[in-house]
Amino acid sequence: MDDDGRLDLGATRQSEQPARSLLIVDGDNLAHRAYHSTPKTVTGAGGAPINAIVGFVGMLTRVWSGERPRAVFVAWDTLGAETYRHRLWPPYQSGRVFEPEIVHQLGLLPALCRAFGCGVGQQAGFEADDLMAAAAAEEVRRGGACLLLSTDRDAYQLVSDRVTVLSPRRGTRQLERIGPREVEDRLGVPPELVPDFKALSGDPSDKIPGLPGIGPKTAASLLRTHGTLEAALAARGRPEETELARTFREVVRLRPDVPVHLPPSVAPDWRGGAAALRALGANTLADRVAALAALAPAPG
Repeated sequence: MDDDGRLDLGATRQSEQPARSLLIVDGDNLAHRAYHSTPKTVTGAGGAPINAIVGFVGMLTRVWSGERPRAVFVAWDTLGAETYRHRLWPPYQSGRVFEPEIVHQLGLLPALCRAFGCGVGQQAGFEADDLMAAAAAEEVRRGGACLLLSTDRDAYQLVSDRVTVLSPRRGTRQLERIGPREVEDRLGVPPELVPDFKALSGDPSDKIPGLPGIGPKTAASLLRTHGTLEAALAARGRPEETELARTFREVVRLRPDVPVHLPPSVAPDWRGGAAALRALGANTLADRVAALAALAPAPG
């Protein structure tokens, strides 16, 4: 399926054996990308906006077709619910204002994912990133491997030899595969030091300023030289910055201790997804998704 909702039926035939990797999706990240790349004139029942929904289903189906994961787990933020990060650093993500049309669709997408047979993670007080971290940790503990679909560099801290980030490249249909080497090439530090790196250099998109006078290159250099945030701070010789930097690290560090329920190994429920799309008024897309059901048995 293309980003505009067109399905490539030839690319979606199931293999007899499911892929080993679990596809873990940053739901909000993908939905926002879909919202801005799919025309806002795409509407459903009663003229309600469904452009993010159509684009989301298109992107997710295309990735599933290409990767053939064992299952899909989609993680979501809880809109309007404060997280522990806001308590640690009140300016965190301040000033973000979402259009009502995307907020409406974000409210519908978790249930739509369930209709497709995806695992869904959402818990007040935590972000989608935390649920992704928890799902990845549990899948690896079980002996599996993970693909994380997100453009958010916070996910880089989860990368390992069994966890790869799939990052949609802007303006194309290509996915960049980001493993440990790619993280180090991009940031100058290995995945396990990404929270330390962001504590020093900051993250403007989340309103985390970092420490004065330290940009990405300096942060990477300090960590390569000294090995840890604490050692870098000691060498910097400004003890008044220590607690602030530790706070920033806790804000950016993902929390894999959130309870999650991973889905069984199963292909998408095309019939269930088509019915849910039809209820939203996405009839053309529903017809295309329903056609996939003829190529695969129903789950279970």
